[in-house]
Amino acid sequence: MRIRELLSTGRPCFSFEFFPPKTDAGLEQLRQSIRALRDLHPTFVSVTYGAGGSTRDRTIELVAEIQRHYGVQAMAHLTCVGATREEIGDVLHRLRSAGVDNVLALRGDPPKGQERFEAVEGGFRYASELAAFIKQNHPFCIGGACYPEGHLECTGAGGARDLARDLENLQRKVDAGAEFLITQLFFDNQKYFDFVARARSAGIGVPIIPGIMPITNVEQIRRFTQMCGATIPERLLTELDRLKDDEDAVLSQGVAYAAAQCFDLLQRGAPGIHFYTLNKSAATRTILTALRTVWPPAARPA
Repeated sequence: MRIRELLSTGRPCFSFEFFPPKTDAGLEQLRQSIRALRDLHPTFVSVTYGAGGSTRDRTIELVAEIQRHYGVQAMAHLTCVGATREEIGDVLHRLRSAGVDNVLALRGDPPKGQERFEAVEGGFRYASELAAFIKQNHPFCIGGACYPEGHLECTGAGGARDLARDLENLQRKVDAGAEFLITQLFFDNQKYFDFVARARSAGIGVPIIPGIMPITNVEQIRRFTQMCGATIPERLLTELDRLKDDEDAVLSQGVAYAAAQCFDLLQRGAPGIHFYTLNKSAATRTILTALRTVWPPAARPA
């Protein structure tokens, strides 16, 4: 089923993001996480994508497995990195053969060792080009990424984020075929609501799902935010630094903060929550269990 249709029910959408593990042990841990989270009736799950080789194959296999064996709608991430149009077309054909209806069209990060993204000969430069290719050639529901604090590479004079140009780029992505958007992680809800207001003023009307990552490790979240350009509110950062040597305390603080974020987002009209799980279930399960007391899943047909 197409995610855009699932978002049109008027009920909050809850979804999880996983990545393809590199080891058999990691795969088994992921399967345990999926089983644990499946009982909370997610609207869909997504699986990230690496350029080329076994990582790409694992994404296709994992998306197919989730949809086939766990009865959950699955979405495959797809990037422009290191692939020609023909190679991407082959991936899309394989996904359709596996019964997958949804893809998240991304440019992707530069390969390790490269400072800036460069398209391969015969490939795509931007997510908008990838979305247009999918739209023109394949019957997928297409999602896209967006950045409440601006894309890290979209800068203007003095290196500041150019939010106006970033929004223009997002409009191109939507015009090319993106039917819904998922945000980069953020920790200040006002940044999300300000971004949505700017997007609506620019004529972007598709659903914008906030992406939330529960903090479970201080150094880890510092790395992630540095890589993606998200910021952590000073008060939260101070509290995390105070607790950083106590793993259980950090986890409790991270879960409590993310739960409060989610309740506020949903009460103020966000269409759902997309959880960046890092292939673990405990934190996300705790938060979504609490959310389900207010927003229970729809009754399933008898």
